[in-house]
Amino acid sequence: MPVRTATATWNGPFQGGTGQMTAGSGSFNLSFSAGTRFGEDPGTNPEELIGAAHAGCFSMALALALGQAGYQPNRIETTARVRIEQVEGGFRITRIELDTQGDVPGIDEQTFRQFAEQAKNGCPVSQALRGVDEVVLSARLAG
Repeated sequence: MPVRTATATWNGPFQGGTGQMTAGSGSFNLSFSAGTRFGEDPGTNPEELIGAAHAGCFSMALALALGQAGYQPNRIETTARVRIEQVEGGFRITRIELDTQGDVPGIDEQTFRQFAEQAKNGCPVSQALRGVDEVVLSARLAG
């Protein structure tokens, strides 16, 4: 299996400094700062990228599980909301909310939710994020 890489470079002090996050594949080179992470400045932040990775991994895991069970999804769309909060001793990701909607012919809502719960627990990014206090899932079929 391939090993994936990314690089982050930070320049300057925390306040007023800036950084770049770059994918080893060259597919992105993104700016970040304290203002993009803890404020509303334009740019990205590590939590946004964790959310994208989690949503992508979860969606793929759900599609795989559904396909293995004989359901062929037309579309799975997942949004991840990653909450970072100040806690004693620093900052911590305390909650991730996965909100997924699927267009899956021939499946009922309850069965879809069961597959979604399995994907939430089983996808590699979910497993890597086991230290997050709370990962909440909302799953529904497109209607």
